Amino acid sequence: MITVDFGTLALRSGDKVLDLGGGEGRHVIGFYVEEDVHAIGVDLGFHDLQTTAKKFEPFAEQQNTRKQFHLACTNALQLPFADASFDKVVCSEVLEHIPDYAGALREIERVLKPGGVAAISVPRYAPEWICWALSDEYHNNEGGHLRIFKEHSLRREIENTGLCFIRRHWAHALHSVYWWLQCAFWKTKEQNWLVQQWHKLVVWDMMERPVLTNTLERMLNPLIGKSVVMYFYKRSQP
Repeated sequence: MITVDFGTLALRSGDKVLDLGGGEGRHVIGFYVEEDVHAIGVDLGFHDLQTTAKKFEPFAEQQNTRKQFHLACTNALQLPFADASFDKVVCSEVLEHIPDYAGALREIERVLKPGGVAAISVPRYAPEWICWALSDEYHNNEGGHLRIFKEHSLRREIENTGLCFIRRHWAHALHSVYWWLQCAFWKTKEQNWLVQQWHKLVVWDMMERPVLTNTLERMLNPLIGKSVVMYFYKRSQP
C-alpha cells in the first residue's frame, strides 16, 4: 500500500531518504527496492520496527555501498539527525496521531536539505469525518487519530515552516469504503461478512493491481480518496 508518488518524489541514486513514522515499513522498503538510496525508517513503535525488519529480510542481500537500509526507534519531535541530512523526507499518515504535530513539521524542515523534497499525507477531511461520525471507537483509542485536518490549513502551516508547495493528489478511495464499513459495524467488524469481503477486495487490488480496480480508484480518488498527499521543496537559498 504505497501512498506517495515516487515520480513526484524523484528518488535519485545516492539520495538519503527518511521515512518518518513509517509504521511497518511500506514506504521505506519501497524506497530501498526502487532506487540505490540510503533508506532510513524511524518510528516510535518498537514492535512496528521489528515487523519492518522482518519484512525487509528478503531484500537484505541487496545491501551494498550504494544501497543501505537502517531503522531507528525515535520521537518525531526530537529526530537524532543533523540539520539538512536528507534529500527526501516522507511523513505518511502520522501527523494526525501526534499532539504537537507542528513540532514534527519543524523537524521535517530542519532535517531536509536545501533543494530536497518532502511528501506529507494525512487522512482527508470528508472521508475521515464520516469515520468519526460512524464510530467514536475509531479515534478514541490509544494511538488513535487526534484531529481531522483541513487540507488548506495544513498546507499553510507547512508553508509557514519555509517549505514551498509543489502539488497534491488523493489516494486510497477503496480504503475509504473499507473504513466506513468497519466503523459502521465496529463491534462485529472482524466477523461482519461485508467487511470481510471488502477487505478481500482491497488486498486483491494491492497485490494484483488489476486494471479494473486501478481505474475505478483513480476515478473515485478526487471524490472519496482517504488520503491527501502534498509535496513540498526546500529552497536552496532563504
